[in-house]
Amino acid sequence: MWITITAIVALIVGAAGGFFAGVFYLRKQLERMQNDPAMLQKMAQQMGYNMNKQQMQKAQQMMKNQKFKR
Repeated sequence: MWITITAIVALIVGAAGGFFAGVFYLRKQLERMQNDPAMLQKMAQQMGYNMNKQQMQKAQQMMKNQKFKR
């Protein structure tokens, strides 16, 4: 019985830890994209968009206005 309880608790703790680590990683990536237009361009191309210079500047400005930090 204790093995089952330990396994369930470990699963919950692992899932919560993984979630928070993922959120932290995603925030860091978004912060880097604000300052690196090549990274933003690469992400847009992976999603199937080709952005011109004006669209790139607009996207960077929108990202700078977002609050990714706590």
